[in-house]
Amino acid sequence: MITPAFELTQDPDFLTIIIKVPYARASEFDLYFEGEDFKFYAKPYFLRQVVEVLRLTLPGRVVEDGREKASYNTDKGTFTIQLPKEIPGQYFEGLDMLTSLLAPKKSRSAKPLVEEIAASAEVSEEEEEEFDWEIEQTPYKESAQPLQNCYGFGNLRSGVFQRLQDELSDVIDIRDPDQIPVDERRRRRLAAEAAKFDPDHYLADFFEDEAIQHVLKYKPWWVDAHKKMTALQGESHQEEDTPKFVVFSEEEREQLRKFTNKSYLLDKRSCHHVYLGLIDILLAYCYEICVNEGEKNVESSWNIRKLSATLCWLESFSNIHDVLISFGRRVLCYPLYRHFGLVTRALNDTAMILQLGKAGVLKCLLDIHKIFRENDPAYILNDLFITDYCIWIQKSKSRKLAALSESLQKTTLTKSHLGFELEELEAAALLVQEEESLLRAAGTVSKQQLPSSESETSDSEESSSTSSSETEGSDSDELESSASEDGKKNSLQGTLQGEGTAPLIDCNGLRQGTNSLAFEVSDEKSKVSLPSTSVPGKLIEELEKQMHTAIRLSEQPEGLATASCVLQEQEE
Repeated sequence: MITPAFELTQDPDFLTIIIKVPYARASEFDLYFEGEDFKFYAKPYFLRQVVEVLRLTLPGRVVEDGREKASYNTDKGTFTIQLPKEIPGQYFEGLDMLTSLLAPKKSRSAKPLVEEIAASAEVSEEEEEEFDWEIEQTPYKESAQPLQNCYGFGNLRSGVFQRLQDELSDVIDIRDPDQIPVDERRRRRLAAEAAKFDPDHYLADFFEDEAIQHVLKYKPWWVDAHKKMTALQGESHQEEDTPKFVVFSEEEREQLRKFTNKSYLLDKRSCHHVYLGLIDILLAYCYEICVNEGEKNVESSWNIRKLSATLCWLESFSNIHDVLISFGRRVLCYPLYRHFGLVTRALNDTAMILQLGKAGVLKCLLDIHKIFRENDPAYILNDLFITDYCIWIQKSKSRKLAALSESLQKTTLTKSHLGFELEELEAAALLVQEEESLLRAAGTVSKQQLPSSESETSDSEESSSTSSSETEGSDSDELESSASEDGKKNSLQGTLQGEGTAPLIDCNGLRQGTNSLAFEVSDEKSKVSLPSTSVPGKLIEELEKQMHTAIRLSEQPEGLATASCVLQEQEE
């Protein structure tokens, strides 16, 4: 027999069941419902020996009063059945918990060895009992000659790893767990974490945390769902609003239908361990989702099982604080990003998931189940823990999860609790960093002072050499200027003599003849005095041109003092 795909919805008056049977004969199907029981039989066209059978245990009572309806959509291959509620307006809780709705398979034995009696009525009082999550638990004492050491979901398994020695090292960190008691596992785990802690790696992530700050900004799906739930809490406190926040995909629904519905006989102590183990697994899952920003990779299964001591060391915790300490230590020892901010982020995310109720927790567990299912050695953890968690959580009470979330938020975790002396390590590193910055600053100042003194010395040397060169240049220029002026004067003298005039100009300011020009040159100023006798206008113009030419030749490009000649014509 095959269990077809199905889903349930409701309104105030009707419960609607949609069954997908694409190759069924619409004329050959049987339907039975009464109270909380629902049965559906359909024969397919071709598989004559296989019958589509769906048996459900409904979360509320339905009644046959003539208002029931059934229809078949040939295009979609779906039956749609509407059943009237016995109490109109009643809300049926857990319609998305498909595994818990499936009727459990009956035992083949005539008389079951263990039978669950009046589970819904008599056990309700025990379920309503609240756990004190912070109570000091009595350490578990192993018997003198234990038959086998248990582990797995609710410590219900034993002897599993005796058949899986080859895959053992790839799944858990403990060798031969069937022969090692719980307290010895814890002692070995703490020793392995202490040996694995690397202060250099921690300080590197502490000071250079750009990548970590980036992943901390990522918001997974439960952040938006929690915001919507919080926003509507003031408007409506009814439980029927809860399914709006968490929606299961078709793949997740298919996986829920594949699970086998069963009950777990857990005493109070075992149930306490199950809830604490759930927190440990969710913390590791939240870390994985945060650092990879929701993307799965080949290291996803390794991250989850390595950070969870429940999965990696088969640990059984006694209180929430021990769970947080174990998770914090493992985050700072094993993964790529080892930062305390990731620990607090995972803690807050886990609290939000628990507040979303069993639907939010189940969605996360289904994702973990898929990750382990696609990883070859990690599938063993599905058989030991995750599959049972997925089935068990569907029957748990959401108010217990809310109380667990409240206790988780009240539990404080600081760096001093982890036992690695993180605060002292950070203080020493900050002190060294401050000293190095001071040394670098002092070195920078000394380097700046040394080039400045050298530059001043070189500037003085350059200025002295420049002044000496300028002095030598000025002397040579004066000699060249006087020589050129002598040449010009001689040529001018020849010109004047050719014109029949007597005066000659000498650079030393001496007058030759009675009618001559007096030209005195000094370093500070130059004086030119004209004789009282008048010179013809044509000769004066030619003389001025020659004088300007001589003066331009004697000028220096470096801005040195240049002899300037001013000709003043005085008429008698």
